[in-house]
Amino acid sequence: MTHSLTHPDRLFPSDPRTREIARELHSAIVDLPVISPHGHCDPGWFALDRNFSDPTALLVQPDHYVLRMLVSQGIRMDDFGVGPNAGERRESQQRRVWKLFAENYHLFHGTPTRMWLDHGFEHLFGLDEPLSAANADHYFDCIGDILQQQSFRPRALFDRFGVEFLATTEDALDPLADHAAIASSGWPGRVVTTYRPDSVIDPEFPGFLGNIDRLSVISGCDTATWEGYLDAHRRRRQAFREMGAVATDHGVPLPVTEDLPIADCHALWSRVRSGMAGKGDAEAFRGQMLTEMARMSIEDGMTMQIHAGSRRNYSRAVHDRFGRDMGFDIPQRSDFVGGLRPLLNAVGHEPGLRIILFTLDETTLGRELAPLAGAYPALLLGPAWWFFDSPDGMRRFRELTTETAGFWNTAGFNDDSRSLASIPARHDMARRVDCAFLASLVADHRLGESDAHAIAEALTVELPKRAYGLE
Repeated sequence: MTHSLTHPDRLFPSDPRTREIARELHSAIVDLPVISPHGHCDPGWFALDRNFSDPTALLVQPDHYVLRMLVSQGIRMDDFGVGPNAGERRESQQRRVWKLFAENYHLFHGTPTRMWLDHGFEHLFGLDEPLSAANADHYFDCIGDILQQQSFRPRALFDRFGVEFLATTEDALDPLADHAAIASSGWPGRVVTTYRPDSVIDPEFPGFLGNIDRLSVISGCDTATWEGYLDAHRRRRQAFREMGAVATDHGVPLPVTEDLPIADCHALWSRVRSGMAGKGDAEAFRGQMLTEMARMSIEDGMTMQIHAGSRRNYSRAVHDRFGRDMGFDIPQRSDFVGGLRPLLNAVGHEPGLRIILFTLDETTLGRELAPLAGAYPALLLGPAWWFFDSPDGMRRFRELTTETAGFWNTAGFNDDSRSLASIPARHDMARRVDCAFLASLVADHRLGESDAHAIAEALTVELPKRAYGLE
């Protein structure tokens, strides 16, 4: 009997006729290139092109989905060897972390994380028995040996996965040395950066005033003035553009925007820059800067991404000990209709402007986001994100948005991955879910099969390329 961790009909409908339609749709797009225009892979992987050291470093430690689940069951974050004070990762310690992960692998039943990991175990490493405490050492040794092969270096995996375009995400103050090294290496793989200015836009970001001083030095602009501060962003955006950037990314607690008179902007910046911001100034400043960033996108053509509805770094203890973005983001209620109105009144109909909206507040998809994207040419709906980049979350996304916004007001799929090994698994999941949804429309005689094939291909390649200006 041949073992398999992943069924060939996974995520397809159970109805035989509808399942056959989904199979046909998927077979036509399964080998299309991977377009990954938003994610958090380490550009140093591709700059240095060194072998990954071990399975733990590849599959466990960079993946907040994995860490979050384990912590939720009372396992200490300290036991994973993560964070800025992790120290040297010795083989014995990495093996211990892997065994801990394997002993608790049952926790991931029914989760997309389990599907991503099983996909990688089977299709990357040829393992066909479920991971457990009993075979943890076998898994660790087998994967570890394979990782030392030249064909498993980052650039080789990039080619093997069929990645045509991959964007990482860097802070506005990042020197972009890794991207410069990639550009000068002669390697043809297209790995570019993304401008993430939260640290110099959010007055509540740790070290904000010091970050503004660094922004002034790096850009050569006098950030003491409002105009100088905006020019500093323009110069940094240009530096990112020179490293291939096609987009900016903005993580805000709520989708609040402003379009203040210039005198009010001067006064607000004066309070923020001096550290004398009053109650509500931080939110007003973040809101004004979203509108300013949209105006700059009109100037330089970069796609703007807004990730809202997330209470980031919710656990103070985890943030203080292990740093940002360690898996403690929590969804919160959002008001896109009221919050985006100043920005949309200012630039919502500007030709060429592309703003992609992501949310963790799933309740807003049908009520607010789909109607907004179905009306404003500047807006596109980003794919299901964080808690909803799962089979059911992706399906609900299509169900909640398609009737109002259609398919062409969406940005296709991006994987938002921090783990290189999960990229093909995530794209495979999205393609299967989309084909299942399209198959149901065909089976209900709401869509022709030829149209379904065209839409499946568009969701996979055409729409993400259009959304990020890659056409």
